[in-house]
Amino acid sequence: MRLSRFFLPMLRDDPKEAEIVSHRLMLRAGMIRQSSAGIYSWLPLGYRVLSKIEQIVREEQDRAGALELLMPTIQSADLWRESGRYDDYGKEMLRIQDRHERDLLFGPTNEELITAIFRDGVKSYKDLPRILYHIQWKFRDEIRPRFGVMRGREFLMKDSYSFDLTQEEARRSYNRMFVSYLRTFARMGLKSIPMAAETGPIGGDLSHEFIVLAETGESEVYCHSDYLAMQSPGEDLDYDSDLAPLVKTWTSQYAATAEMHDAARFESEVAEAERVTARGIEVGHIFFFGTKYSEAMGAKVQGPDGGLTPVEMGSYGIGVSRLVGAIIEASHDEAGIIWPQSVAPFDVGLINLKAGDAETDEACEGFYTQLQNAGFDVLYDDREDRAGAKFAAMDLIGLPWQLIVGPKSLKAGEVELKERATGARHSLTFESALNMLTNAGVGEVGVGA
Repeated sequence: MRLSRFFLPMLRDDPKEAEIVSHRLMLRAGMIRQSSAGIYSWLPLGYRVLSKIEQIVREEQDRAGALELLMPTIQSADLWRESGRYDDYGKEMLRIQDRHERDLLFGPTNEELITAIFRDGVKSYKDLPRILYHIQWKFRDEIRPRFGVMRGREFLMKDSYSFDLTQEEARRSYNRMFVSYLRTFARMGLKSIPMAAETGPIGGDLSHEFIVLAETGESEVYCHSDYLAMQSPGEDLDYDSDLAPLVKTWTSQYAATAEMHDAARFESEVAEAERVTARGIEVGHIFFFGTKYSEAMGAKVQGPDGGLTPVEMGSYGIGVSRLVGAIIEASHDEAGIIWPQSVAPFDVGLINLKAGDAETDEACEGFYTQLQNAGFDVLYDDREDRAGAKFAAMDLIGLPWQLIVGPKSLKAGEVELKERATGARHSLTFESALNMLTNAGVGEVGVGA
């Protein structure tokens, strides 16, 4: 993509309304624009990142055996009355009526609707277990939307739901999602720590939040330092194996959000040198709530003994749009965003330091073509602008690699390759730069961690 043809409305100054780093950088980098309070349009650069995050989430859900469907954003209030949550949910729910004065709502979550779908489609225990998921826009009418996409009113969410015959089998589904989340966030370059958490309006008695540590995190969290060195499961993970030991490894040490923190227990269980108190950002939340919805809504299956049994359920959420902000909060510097390779909007930024110079233009055109033919997604800055402005723009939008081409380096038969995360610069031939990018795994979209 040529930058001269790309829609990238960057801002020179920090927006006054931006309170946190991710909001400020997303606005400055031309990723989003506010439509109304807590509601954003995703511009081309931001949408590319959002789509890559969505695809990683989808691939890991599929790998764990979940099946994708798509539910509507508008739901019938009658379903929520069946579960008893319509009046209890509060003002965060946007309630509306159609022309026939039927009560509807813009879905803040989908437990009721998915329970109704399952209730109508599954009658026997032989069709269990099942995990169904979708990636859909949600709306919660926050009293004070702020922090950009981190706490907006409209947001893109992956929510999955498990259906099992027994609590033992339900726990196995819970473990599948638990492990899937570890892999999902690791593929995005994030170190996530599962922490005991409150269940909130979803209900249930088993819940974990997946927390990413960041200095600008929204809340304080507490954990054992061992978590900082733990490695997420790799490509060879067998989801059909017993995952309980793996989950136990990730839950045996102390880790809790502020709401669940027990100071006395923290001090007694964790040696002072191993205590971590930090700021954290929630990127995922999983729940097991048993028969809370299946009992209320009559979602029952015929068991082995012929009797009807309400299914055991769990729900599992990932804030897809929220993750864009979370990654920036965890990965940035004073110059701008530093995207992990897996979610970067482009693999390489090609910078022409002297657009309009015949030799430099010709060389850049050739490099642009060769990079694309090698499978790299390239943003080519072909604008006639100052070198300093081009460097600042590339640092701001945070592409992992910058290939810098100017008349002086060309005369020496070289280009300059800059790694955004470290700032390291390498003067080398274009062929060597291409090999370096290839060896670094650049352009390998969809490869697991």
